[in-house]
Amino acid sequence: MSASCEIRAPAEQTEGTRSQLLRWLKRVGESVEANEPLIELETDKVTVEVAAPASGVLAEILKQEQDEIAPGELLGRIETGVAQAARTVAGEAAGSAVAAGAARSGGPAGLPAAAAAESPAGRRGTQPSPAVQRLLGERGLRAGEVQGTGPGGRITVEDVLRAAAAGAGRPEGRSAAAGEGAAAGVRSRLVPHSAVRRRIAAHMVQSLLHTAPHVTTVFEADLTAVLKDRARRREEFARRGAPLTLTAYFVQATVAAIRAVPEANSRWTDEALEVFDDIHVGIATAVEGTGLVVPVLHDAGTRDLFETARGLEDLVGRARSGALTPADVRGGTFTISNHGVSGSLLAAPIVINQPQSAILGVGKVEKRPVVVEEGDEQKIAVQPRCYVTLTLDHRVMDGHQANRFLQTLVGALADGPA
Repeated sequence: MSASCEIRAPAEQTEGTRSQLLRWLKRVGESVEANEPLIELETDKVTVEVAAPASGVLAEILKQEQDEIAPGELLGRIETGVAQAARTVAGEAAGSAVAAGAARSGGPAGLPAAAAAESPAGRRGTQPSPAVQRLLGERGLRAGEVQGTGPGGRITVEDVLRAAAAGAGRPEGRSAAAGEGAAAGVRSRLVPHSAVRRRIAAHMVQSLLHTAPHVTTVFEADLTAVLKDRARRREEFARRGAPLTLTAYFVQATVAAIRAVPEANSRWTDEALEVFDDIHVGIATAVEGTGLVVPVLHDAGTRDLFETARGLEDLVGRARSGALTPADVRGGTFTISNHGVSGSLLAAPIVINQPQSAILGVGKVEKRPVVVEEGDEQKIAVQPRCYVTLTLDHRVMDGHQANRFLQTLVGALADGPA
């Protein structure tokens, strides 16, 4: 006797954000096994797989691809306890339908169901979603021209956009001026917004224009001591499995600055300022084809330099391979944006990652001539330096607190690790 099992979105999402149903990995009528990936959900921070809660047959889909999903929302139902014989009959019927469809389209009329399932278009788990199929058509691409990076080699929206950007395919039937209002004779193309990009945009607008009055203060940091220490310890850290990056030093200096100005590690509410005792540092990370994600180095205040470096290597590596979990992007109390890795000298304001109160920006490290004092004399010296910025919620902190934060931070960098 069959029964019904509900499929629900994870009850815990990242900091209260909503998700979007990216794609179903099965279709109604297909058998599923307990704990196998069934749905992909996407937030502005991470893509999450929802596993099948039970074995059976996917009986009902209640939320469609691109629908907004609330935590714990009912997404569909699995019919459990279905007799194997019934599944076999259904499979044979589906195979007959595939064969009939192949005959109508000029394909091999006698194609068995098993062979159809192994063909490129019909292989289970690799059939592009409707959204991907539409995008393939818009870009003038065939599925075989796109390298899929999703589960089981499935083609994702990002895969199609990457292939189109690389020059594969050409949109057919498009006017030279694709966008409304485009100048006459100007060629253009439309790049659909991904769910991640839409959410990033909404999050930035909400933070900057509707939530926090942003103020930015700028200091310059001398990294002479940091670079010397890094050169001394780099090989040792590598042998122990933790590449020593400059970001690790900035995390350590940030912890010192937060201890000097605890308000930087807080959240504004209408009733009170919630100042956090624990320091969980988000690391803004650019992921090719996805956008900006912010994995969180939890308990940064209790880590030494090696533990910080090891934690960063793990987080950033999994961010770039798409292996982050919701827990990895939840609970940040302060964020660092190291925009200098791509050549930027200064960025202001860097939009605060709500509901946090401040964000540190780190610019490109370069050698600069500076005036140094040696006794009573002044000399010109060349030092490795970078600009650091603190963008703050002016409701939480005033300028003198922001300046004390950066004074502490650049002092910790100038002194080097203890």
